[in-house]
Amino acid sequence: MAPARPSAPVLDEATLLARMQAGDDEAFEACVRTYCGRLLVVARRILPNEEDARDAVQDAFLAAFKQIDRFEERSKLGTWLHRIGVNAALGRLRKLHKHPEQPIESLLPHFGEGEHQFDPPAPWQATSDAILQGKESRELVTRCINRLPDAYRTVVLLRDIEGIDTDETARLLGTSPGVIKTRLHRARQALRTLLDPYFRRDDL
Repeated sequence: MAPARPSAPVLDEATLLARMQAGDDEAFEACVRTYCGRLLVVARRILPNEEDARDAVQDAFLAAFKQIDRFEERSKLGTWLHRIGVNAALGRLRKLHKHPEQPIESLLPHFGEGEHQFDPPAPWQATSDAILQGKESRELVTRCINRLPDAYRTVVLLRDIEGIDTDETARLLGTSPGVIKTRLHRARQALRTLLDPYFRRDDL
């Protein structure tokens, strides 16, 4: 029986970057192995199906490798690739055929005279931290996020899930920080509406 082929050594980031900038094919392969999974997770959050997510990751690596000579080490390689991955996924999302969406207004709180809210949400039986610790609850939150209109869903994903700051989110989406703040506020209100029927109970 032939001996097992040794796995490729894990390169530190500085060495990996230097070798890629020198045109080392093995370094490019190592970069894909190291970061492909992380970028795929990001793309899956933004895009509606697996094929589009994988295509976006491929687009991201192609874009990154074309720009590798211009990479400045003001940020980590992984952070830089993450931003390119988000950009690639958003680019794919813009090209997709728009599906009918539920208007965000139908999910927002409604108020009567004197700012009295109609049908206010009941207190949840569990804290938000406890909710997100459960697998079923996390999957429910994901499904509810996916029900938001694209303009609002994307902002929630970038700000609350990916942790990208307001200014960078605005740059990625081609709008202003003020618009991002408004969309995020409205998206969070809509999510509360969608989640309320489930989390006012104590069986999740």
